[in-house]
Amino acid sequence: MNRLKVTLLNKEFKNPLLPASGPTVGSLHSLKFFNENQVGGIVTKTIRIEGAEVHKPCIVEKNKIIHNTELWSELPLKKWVDDILPNLKKELKKPLIVCAGYTSDDFKISIPQLKEYADFFEVSTHYGKDGLKELVSTITSLTDVPVFVKLSPHIQDYLSFIAIAIENGAKGIVAMNSLGPGAVIDLNKKSVTIGVNEGQSWISGPAIKPVALQRVMSIRAHYPDLPIIACGGVSSAEDVLEFILAGADLVQMLSSALIKGRQLYDQIIKDLPRIMDQYDIESIEALRKTSLSLTPQGLGGFPVIDHEQCILCSKCVNICPEIAMMKDGHILNDQDRCIRCGLCESSCPTQAIKGVL
Repeated sequence: MNRLKVTLLNKEFKNPLLPASGPTVGSLHSLKFFNENQVGGIVTKTIRIEGAEVHKPCIVEKNKIIHNTELWSELPLKKWVDDILPNLKKELKKPLIVCAGYTSDDFKISIPQLKEYADFFEVSTHYGKDGLKELVSTITSLTDVPVFVKLSPHIQDYLSFIAIAIENGAKGIVAMNSLGPGAVIDLNKKSVTIGVNEGQSWISGPAIKPVALQRVMSIRAHYPDLPIIACGGVSSAEDVLEFILAGADLVQMLSSALIKGRQLYDQIIKDLPRIMDQYDIESIEALRKTSLSLTPQGLGGFPVIDHEQCILCSKCVNICPEIAMMKDGHILNDQDRCIRCGLCESSCPTQAIKGVL
């Protein structure tokens, strides 16, 4: 049995990890890289009729956060359909998700030219339900290729947003897009490092993972059979598995590869079987079918310290919000002060503290 295989809407992915739409998938040589490496499928940068004019510089990393002011592909539709996609198709070894944007008028021109290359379409819808019905119904009327709508984290009523997308022909959801606007400042230059429209940039990377994880959990709870592709903050094999358990069918990653390098994709895929063994996970397919409890299972008791495992690093002493952890030859817990919050247990580098989580 292939433990990592995923079958989604009759397409087979050899593993659940894909690149996400963005700067690493905006050229033929970049797409060929993903065609040859170990990812389960390929995703393109968002394609519009005219190429984007992007103010440079446009991508920076600070404190493990990616800030960007990129737009859609800087290459026009003609370059994609005359060169990039035909040449990729000659060598294509895995499913291809083509990202298209952003308006109904765009789709009427682009989708008829793109659909022969796409196994799936991914469509970013930005901030609201206004125009969503027309947007989704237009693209789905132009192709039989399954359409996935990419959810913005800024949509508050995202469940009704998804309902509208499904009613108008969408087959799945990508959750989620980048967060923002944010800002990144250069103290030396006394200016923003990058930014548009009064210094705004968009943020992604490990910091947004908890938001993306919650979206996937919530969508799966309300739509048990809806295909979901997770995106947002993935940086490890554990992250991939958490998103699968939360309800995702496939998982996309971009920003952590910008922070650590493209080799991270293959490293995560290499790590997956070992981490699956660690958590007694038989296969990705089995994990997809595993029910996730949305009720915390923690004990809620006082911290119990394993003094043999404790290395006396004093981290728990330093971070305890109630100064209830003390060091006196070994670590002690003052139960009169302790509020049983769980911070010490979750932060212990040697897992020497039990009893709370």
